[in-house]
Amino acid sequence: MSGFETKAIHEGATPDAATGAVALPLYESAAFAYPTAEGLASVFAGKEFGYVYSRIANPTVTAFERKMTALEEGFGSLAVSSGMAAIATAVFALAIPGDEIVASKSLFGGTLSFFNGLVKRQGIVTVYVDATDIAAYAAAVTERTRLIFVETIGNPKLDVPDIASIANVARAHNVPLVVDGTLSTPYLFKAKDAGAALVIHSATKYITGNGTAIGGVIVDCGTYDWGKSPNATLRTSAAKAGASAFLSVARKEIVTNTGNCLSPLNAFLHYLGLETLALRMERHCGNAQLLADHLSRHSKVTSVNYPGLASNPDHNVADRQFNGRFGGVVTVTLGTSDAARACINNLRLAKNLANVGDAKTLVIHPASTIYRDTPAEEMRTAGVSDDMIRVSVGIETIDDIIADFDAALTKV
Repeated sequence: MSGFETKAIHEGATPDAATGAVALPLYESAAFAYPTAEGLASVFAGKEFGYVYSRIANPTVTAFERKMTALEEGFGSLAVSSGMAAIATAVFALAIPGDEIVASKSLFGGTLSFFNGLVKRQGIVTVYVDATDIAAYAAAVTERTRLIFVETIGNPKLDVPDIASIANVARAHNVPLVVDGTLSTPYLFKAKDAGAALVIHSATKYITGNGTAIGGVIVDCGTYDWGKSPNATLRTSAAKAGASAFLSVARKEIVTNTGNCLSPLNAFLHYLGLETLALRMERHCGNAQLLADHLSRHSKVTSVNYPGLASNPDHNVADRQFNGRFGGVVTVTLGTSDAARACINNLRLAKNLANVGDAKTLVIHPASTIYRDTPAEEMRTAGVSDDMIRVSVGIETIDDIIADFDAALTKV
């Protein structure tokens, strides 16, 4: 199978041998029985594969991991309880106290909070650079750098870094490039082809596509030699597990010990969502472009930010990187915080909540919610202003989305 849509539908699971059922089974079981003591002991010893306890692995979760690996054309995947859990798992598998991370400044508020809070308290230093300044990444890397972290589309700044160029910097310094591909999804962007070592997704968003389940996933693209990692634990793991070194350390030392595993039910919902990802992303991107075009001409709107607009400074990079599609998120400024809130309060179709990637159009006022505890300068660097609304454009009829915003803006 080579086509994205074909893999999205058929990869990951096989028809049930006993019944012929083609739907993915939902294995809601905490543990798995073995007929003999020796059999269970052999699995614990790693002599043979088997499921033991769902905190470690579960057949439904495995099917979702396999589908994600196929869609990213990667080496292997590890699914966890949320997008933030995926970021935390990757960071703590790659870095230890005294190490450094180079990261883009314009990160999602929750990721910024994680780097500036828990990561800092663990003695790991994060060095921030402008997401699109390739030279800044090279200048920031030191002998203590253990990873470079960047979002494929900044949330909510919507800046688009040249991932392949950043990957060249990472490769030159022998550090893995970790990309958060939540807003681009594997449909718009293939991280492996750009040279990323790991790609992370919040499966909560576009992968599921309907706001029903929390989850995250890390895909090892298979592009980095963990045997040459500056991290001693990964080098040791590579000597035993080879190319599976990162996934082995992340699963055994981070996920198993912290318990941030993905529930089988959520894995089932993520798996189903992937079947229609391509169709939905086409509609999300198309609707976002039309809404951005419309609002950019509206008299009540101060500015519109969307990579699909020719006025966007990263338009050319985005066009090349995402094959003429630009994602489903648009930001709008209305001049004042009061105007932004009034617009949100008068929307009827769009839902005011903290999520993106839903089939429904979603809005939020980031300055007073996601970034409410962020220092002012840091908030500005992340692309957030008091008068900004973030819009996750849904897959409704575009005329209805536009009419909803037009009606709300008449009351601003």
